[in-house]
Amino acid sequence: METKYTITLCDAEFSSEHSIGLKGAFEKAAKANSLESGLRFTTCKTLGLKDKGAIVVVNPGYFVYGDVTEELVNKIVAEHLVGGEAVQENLIKEDHLFNRSFKTFGDSEFFGKQLRIALRNCGNIDPDNIDDYLANRGYEAIAKVLTDMTPVDVIQEVKKSGVRGRGGAGFPTGLKWEFTQRSQADEKYVVCNADEGDPGAFMDRSTIEGDPHTVLEGMSIAGYAIGASKGVIYIRAEYPLAIKRLEKAIVDARNAGFLGTKILGSDFDFDIELRLGAGAFVCGEETALLNSIEGRRGMPRPRPPFPAQSGLFGKPTLINNVETWANIPVIILDGSEWFSSVGTENSKGTKVFALAGKVVNTGLVEVPMGTTLRDIVYDIGGGIPNGKKLKAIQTGGPSGGCLPVEYLDTKIDYESLAKAGSIMGSGGMIVIDEDTCMVNIAKFFLEFTQDESCGKCTPCREGTKRMLEILTRITEGKGKPEDIAKLERLGNMIKKASLCGLGQSAPNPVLSTIKNFREEYEEHINEGKCRAGQCQSLLSYVINDKCVGCGACKRVCPVDAISGEKKEAHLIDQEKCIKCGQCYQVCKFKAIDKL
Repeated sequence: METKYTITLCDAEFSSEHSIGLKGAFEKAAKANSLESGLRFTTCKTLGLKDKGAIVVVNPGYFVYGDVTEELVNKIVAEHLVGGEAVQENLIKEDHLFNRSFKTFGDSEFFGKQLRIALRNCGNIDPDNIDDYLANRGYEAIAKVLTDMTPVDVIQEVKKSGVRGRGGAGFPTGLKWEFTQRSQADEKYVVCNADEGDPGAFMDRSTIEGDPHTVLEGMSIAGYAIGASKGVIYIRAEYPLAIKRLEKAIVDARNAGFLGTKILGSDFDFDIELRLGAGAFVCGEETALLNSIEGRRGMPRPRPPFPAQSGLFGKPTLINNVETWANIPVIILDGSEWFSSVGTENSKGTKVFALAGKVVNTGLVEVPMGTTLRDIVYDIGGGIPNGKKLKAIQTGGPSGGCLPVEYLDTKIDYESLAKAGSIMGSGGMIVIDEDTCMVNIAKFFLEFTQDESCGKCTPCREGTKRMLEILTRITEGKGKPEDIAKLERLGNMIKKASLCGLGQSAPNPVLSTIKNFREEYEEHINEGKCRAGQCQSLLSYVINDKCVGCGACKRVCPVDAISGEKKEAHLIDQEKCIKCGQCYQVCKFKAIDKL
């Protein structure tokens, strides 16, 4: 039966109870309405509208419905699919989120202030169906390369596009390809870095889950360009769905002649295998990743030699991350001139971000380079919830910097973010509101990087530990005036002396918060005060004159620090109080002040 409508269930899998219910409701309603043509179902985790509950996208037309229930499904089928008129109830307005005057690769569209290139197929195709990928210009790029282009032509096209590595460092992709192509060896490798260890980051995982074949095609094109016959995708084992879809995609691509020997009847041989990582953050660093693939402990190697000269098993190796690979087929088909027309002078194309934190719309967003932080937070993200004020934006994952509101008009590109005191990173973006303590958030990120340090080099291993000890002391009210200078001195030393990118960027959250929120450090140290009320050791709980003597606070206090008779005002013994806050949480009369 011909498929007339594609129903995309967003942010869920068919295995989830709610999704099964919605899918079943669509099938039941279609049958009841004698829908002549069949329905096809896909999933998507990249829409970036987490506040809208269950989201359903109906194609053709890309109609997005939020807070979808089984009752609403019946209306969508009867009025939209059969009657041809969109259901206004729960329809996310087109004029708010979409601009259909912009078109790009295949059937992709300009999504509000987003432009989807890497995520172009996510939600539009069934990731488990190679025919869906083929119907959206899939594997046309490798066919073009094998029939119309030489390896040098491919590399020149990638260089002219201006695309830079999306894994964080931003090194020119075409230049890396050229270095690897020039290296002489009997064997070369193409590697996809899908390790993605940043807390809250899910860009690469979602790209693979929604469009696994684009990674395979991008790697195959690179294999042809540099003269490699083997590819390896290194992906963390915590991504079972992504692994499952890659495994199926690889088998399907082999069966269809897009992987293996004599691809598409040419003399080009190229195949791909998966290697699973155990989830070490440091394995996102390319040389540590190579050690892990080889069965060694994931620790970075000194450079030079660089992987382009001596990488996997000592052979020339080209390493790019998932997002970079997803851009390659577009560059080949739509051309370097079109791709380079998007973005800024030195940062071409788009960038995918995992937008999280204190913002209305959380999720994945893909925007042209040069989009401002303000556009992302307020236009795409919908602003700060609950009437709170924006305090800072942290970009670049746990190794990024925290930028205050004065930097809202900073453009998202490699140079602008570096100048502002942060980094692009792999694409983490956390929005921070006024209720957040900047000293505590710096401590949070440093705890992560310190714990994930491989321990190979002393500056990172010992330096981050000393910095964390100082930060802990400050948040416990035991800080000293000289601690701020110590943190700055240690941070700058670690950045200069560490072996790999983890250590070199680990101090960034601390140094950027000292630079932009120094007064909060000084308040913690000099006044014993946390203005956000997040550092428990600096808080005091005091019972005010609203106390009616109900005894609720007294009953929950774990250390018997509260005294008082029934129906009489109670008192908190500050010497005994451990500042757990349970009394504050249970009081129904607002009789306890948190100072």
